[in-house]
Amino acid sequence: MGLRRSRSHSRDRHDKDRRRSRSRDRYKRDRHRSRSRERERDRARTRSRERDHDSGRHRSSERDSFHKDRDHNREKERHKDKSDKRRSPPTEPPTKKRATDVDSERKEEEEEIEQPKAHKKEPLSLDELLAKKKAEEAARSKPVFLTKEQRAAEALKRRQQEVEELKRKREEERLKRQEFARDVNVESRREETRTRDRDRERKEALEEKEICKDKEREGEAIRERYLGLMKKKRRVRRLNDRKFVFDWDASEDTSTDYNNLYKERHQVQFFGRGHVAGIDIKAQKRDQSKFYGELLEKRRTDAEKEQEKVRLKKVKKREDKQKWDDRHWTEKNADEMTERDWRIFREDYNITIKGGRIPDPIRNWKESKIPDEILDIIYKVEYKEPTPIQRQAIPIGLQNRDIIGVAETGSGKTLAFLIPLLVWIQSLPKIERDEDADQGPYAIIMAPTRELAQQIEEETNKFGGPLNIRTVCVVGGLSREEQGFRLRLGCEIVIATPGRLIDVLENRYLVLNQCTYIVLDEADRMIDMGFEPDVQKILEFMPVTNLKPDTEDAEDETKLLANYYSKKKYRQTVMFTATMPPAVERLARTYLRRPAVVYIGSIGRPTERTEQIVYMVTEQDKRRKLMELLNRGVEPPVIIFVNQKKGADVLAKGLEKLGYNACTLHGGKGQEQREYALSSLKGGTKDILVATDVAGRGIDIKDVSMVINYDMAKSIEDYTHRIGRTGRAGKTGVAISFCTKEDSYLFYDLKQTILSSPVSTCPPELLNHPDAQHKPGTILVPKKRREEKIFA
Repeated sequence: MGLRRSRSHSRDRHDKDRRRSRSRDRYKRDRHRSRSRERERDRARTRSRERDHDSGRHRSSERDSFHKDRDHNREKERHKDKSDKRRSPPTEPPTKKRATDVDSERKEEEEEIEQPKAHKKEPLSLDELLAKKKAEEAARSKPVFLTKEQRAAEALKRRQQEVEELKRKREEERLKRQEFARDVNVESRREETRTRDRDRERKEALEEKEICKDKEREGEAIRERYLGLMKKKRRVRRLNDRKFVFDWDASEDTSTDYNNLYKERHQVQFFGRGHVAGIDIKAQKRDQSKFYGELLEKRRTDAEKEQEKVRLKKVKKREDKQKWDDRHWTEKNADEMTERDWRIFREDYNITIKGGRIPDPIRNWKESKIPDEILDIIYKVEYKEPTPIQRQAIPIGLQNRDIIGVAETGSGKTLAFLIPLLVWIQSLPKIERDEDADQGPYAIIMAPTRELAQQIEEETNKFGGPLNIRTVCVVGGLSREEQGFRLRLGCEIVIATPGRLIDVLENRYLVLNQCTYIVLDEADRMIDMGFEPDVQKILEFMPVTNLKPDTEDAEDETKLLANYYSKKKYRQTVMFTATMPPAVERLARTYLRRPAVVYIGSIGRPTERTEQIVYMVTEQDKRRKLMELLNRGVEPPVIIFVNQKKGADVLAKGLEKLGYNACTLHGGKGQEQREYALSSLKGGTKDILVATDVAGRGIDIKDVSMVINYDMAKSIEDYTHRIGRTGRAGKTGVAISFCTKEDSYLFYDLKQTILSSPVSTCPPELLNHPDAQHKPGTILVPKKRREEKIFA
């Protein structure tokens, strides 16, 4: 028994040892097999690396790491399975299981080793990748030419897409608009409903409140009337109490009745002009008319209503006719103008006339009686609208009447006397004009200065040149023989200064046998310069056979126009000036026959577009003040007036040394030098003109921005003409004057002139100066008494 137990125990131990040795051998074989498998994998990995290195290809690090991780995971799983198998007890006989496991594991390992070899894909090299990328880019960049059908299909497809997109957008906008309009309408209706309800509730509340108040007041009044309620004792104001007491009891108000029956009572109606005192008369009349109107409307029948409609239509028709007649003259034709319209027209253009039977002014060039050939020249030189003096003086001139025209400088006086003259000359036959060329000109235009005469010549040639009307300018400073030769050739118009005209008349270069048109331009200046005897002498050379009668016939249009379009017409004398001194009036009474006087604006008043500035300085400060003005920067051209010829030359030389382009103009210059100075200033080569009063009359230089009176003028008329060189033809300008104490005789007139200008301001130095308070010669200033010495 014991022996059997020991044998079995030794057998069991032997079996355990044998199983341990078998498992140990199996573990060694598995370990050896896994190591050999790992060595195979390492060799295969090495061969693939060498193959990649030999072919110049590199695997990406991500792919290698992925394969490594996968192999490592597989190895770990395999080791785990093997260890699990070793730990698990065998179910089959050990010898049989060992053989089958070994065979199956060997087959799996061989399949795993062969599988990557069979399904392994070799990646592309870097060169092949670059080449493939270049080929794709070349294919993309290579232009693809479409056929005509493909292009048409593409265009149709694009157009269809655009149309669909446009339709979609329009539909969206339409829906949005509809939605917005719907919202707005709904909101507006809601708001109207809310407002209407709110107003109705407020009105009802007010009516209920008023009814309650009226009932309360009515009850109080009844109680007070019949029950004798206690009244509040009013405070009595003492006589010495300064405070006012405004205690007011509602029962004292008897103006309204609380009973609805008597609340809206009819207002008391008085016969005649009676009204209730203390109430607005207009309100009473309005209430009465409203009351009777409503009453009358209730009592009217249908026939009376129709009759009232007919009456109202007649009233409206009469009012429309009156409204049509009361139209402004700009809305009427020339034949529809009434005397009232012409009066308004003259007021609009500040035209004042004197003399009987003066014709109506012209509103525009088209409505004038000027021939078309002259109108074409007017439009060509771009004179769009006639000036005020031209509107009134041209119709008078076309009637062969004598004219005195008083207008500011730069108002177009030259064209006002030139157009009637050209119209008359054009009416004469050309043959008669050629045959009578040796009988002298048809018209003489006299001007005080050479520059003004030459300026009139330019304007006359501008209009007379296209009409073949010859013009000769006769002024001093040029060759008399040359001018005489031109006069002998024949001309229709002579423009001259009085001195040289007398010279050529006395030397028989010129005769005035057929001269019937005389123009005295700037007549006041000619008289100031002492030309009155010369003018009278020239007028004595005129034939006396064509003088107008000094009767009412000189104002009769039919008698004046009877022989107008012939050489035997009445002599026509025209005087144009900017001021009207007594000497000009005396000359006009002597030689003019019943003249028509035309005033534009105020007589002798400078243009309202010129700003006048006055500086009170000493004689030594004039040069410094002038430099200050010029250094501020002025727009050329500029005219500086001085009183002496030498002073003009000295000032011009000083300005040229300082870098200013200056030229001079005075009576001591030759005619060529004077013409050069004016043309240089007009052409823009010179910026400043230093001149005496020679340039103060009638000289027209465009766009003169500033006039400086370096030396103050000798009279207020000369001052007016000087500053008239700027602000011409509707433009604005600046006139600056330097005044010293030697100019005190002008201070009063200068102050009045500046105060009458709407754009100028009088400086306090001039406004408060003693010499500017009274006109010189009107108040005698007593002499100062000498200081008396008293000896005791």
